[in-house]
Amino acid sequence: MRTWPDTVERVAAYLRETGAEARIEEFEAETPTAVDAAQAVGCEPADIVKSLVFVCDDRFVLALVPGDRRADTDKVARLAAAASARVAKASEVELATGYVPGAVAPFALPRVERILLDLALLGREEVWVGAGSPHHLAALAPTELARLTRATAADLARDG
Repeated sequence: MRTWPDTVERVAAYLRETGAEARIEEFEAETPTAVDAAQAVGCEPADIVKSLVFVCDDRFVLALVPGDRRADTDKVARLAAAASARVAKASEVELATGYVPGAVAPFALPRVERILLDLALLGREEVWVGAGSPHHLAALAPTELARLTRATAADLARDG
């Protein structure tokens, strides 16, 4: 029997415990970017969810944005009630989430205080999120993603 890495098992356990309607798939190619993930899955980049860790003042906030869009740091800061926001460094991503950059799952995050979900994701039929390793993604409905993460839905993307 083949086993998954511990980080993927952590995601699978969370999905089981919450009764999530989701599936984890393993890919031969690595999927660290939205473009890579979309190619592996065979979908549009807009169906890929980028899990972006921000440092908002001294707190970690996760922004979930479509793979074809960029997060607006000013919007993230405002929604996090912070004076400023910046993209977390790789070491901070791992500290905040327990996952390496490019493999961040939006579930079971030890030090993330708030999760924000871009409204554009709610218009998709199915989305793909990181599942704990660069070779694993999880597919689920955007409404299920919102439920599991308890995210605040808002416009997070840069205009234009």
